[in-house]
Amino acid sequence: AGHLDQETLGWLSFAEEKVEEVAILAAAITDRDSVAEQLQRNAANVLSRQQSERITRPAVQQRLAALDESSYTRQAAFNVRQAVQRETLKLPLFPTTTIGSFPQTAEVRKARAQFRKGALSQEEYLQFLDAETRKCIEWQDEAGLDVLVHGEFERTDMVEFFGEHLEGFVFTKRGWVQSYGSRCVKPPVIFGDVSRPNAMTVDVAKFAQSCSPNKPVKGMLTGPVTILQWSFVRDDQPRSQTAGQIALAIRDEVVDLEAAGIRVIQVDEPAIREGLPLRKADYEAYLKWSVDVFRLATTGVRNETQIHTHFCYSDFNEIFTAIKSLDADVITIENSKSDLKLLGALEVHGYAAEIGPGLYDIHSPRVPSVEEMAARFAALQKYIPAENLWANPDCGLKTRGWPEVKESLTNLVAVAVAARKAHAA
Repeated sequence: AGHLDQETLGWLSFAEEKVEEVAILAAAITDRDSVAEQLQRNAANVLSRQQSERITRPAVQQRLAALDESSYTRQAAFNVRQAVQRETLKLPLFPTTTIGSFPQTAEVRKARAQFRKGALSQEEYLQFLDAETRKCIEWQDEAGLDVLVHGEFERTDMVEFFGEHLEGFVFTKRGWVQSYGSRCVKPPVIFGDVSRPNAMTVDVAKFAQSCSPNKPVKGMLTGPVTILQWSFVRDDQPRSQTAGQIALAIRDEVVDLEAAGIRVIQVDEPAIREGLPLRKADYEAYLKWSVDVFRLATTGVRNETQIHTHFCYSDFNEIFTAIKSLDADVITIENSKSDLKLLGALEVHGYAAEIGPGLYDIHSPRVPSVEEMAARFAALQKYIPAENLWANPDCGLKTRGWPEVKESLTNLVAVAVAARKAHAA
């Protein structure tokens, strides 16, 4: 993936081009000859897009078409996998973890900017990232967290990073879109068939795991639906087909992470809810293919490998049946900001797999006390069996500062430790 070039620019219309096209169409109604050159140029661009080998990759389409039911199914049912994973991972009751990212400090952003400007060599930048990753892993270990993350210091954004490593994507230089508050992202443009030319996260995951010989470090990936939803998507084939192509690329990464010794792999899907069609009559079909592409991305691993996913920004009642159908081993899910509304969904729908409802809202700099998180955790234990309950924040910690992160996570670990003691008593 790279930036838009002259060929891909010709296939797209942004705001200024759309205004020009309206004017051309208006002129063509009364005097077609006056805009003949513009119409001819547009027709040439349309034909170029239809015939380009960059758009259609037969190998990608053939692989997707050849899939059978086994491509969407884990080797064994959840209860079998859970027993194997407990023996392999040896996690304590009420395991603690975080969602993925750690603070992107001024130093991290400065190093990234220097690397992009050429002021830092690639070797110097990678050494900086390794040092940040090692510090992050070591702090988590010392704090008592059970399943660690590498911190994602190499990533600007959870979709942009993967788009940069996949074929079929291009990027604008200034196409910023408001995400929330003052946060902005630069969505990629999916213009052609998607494939993964090389591993994207394996080297970083292997290094992170080497920093933690006694505790698992999660491989961190973004799911196919979220990559689709947070991109500008081609309009010449069904979105479900594009999502399937992305899923195959993520599946290859998941399998490679497992082969590299990563025993816990998280595939985030925060955008499934927001992708719901406007018409409720279309919900079922959308949720069916959304579940299918997640399963396609995650079912290529052995029973021993624990698959996590993460959801946030959602009214979960509408999609909870679909969430259950994902067949993930562990789900971490936004909870504190929605005032425990998740409990209503659990009461109505039930949930048999492992789950970590967020114990505090990461969108605020406020540090939650042990007492308030303990009360929230106690409420969760009324609905979720102890052996299936995890302790974690609501979401990633990218936008927070290290002092508040350290204090908050230290309190969270204290809640889990106290809950284990109370359960054993």
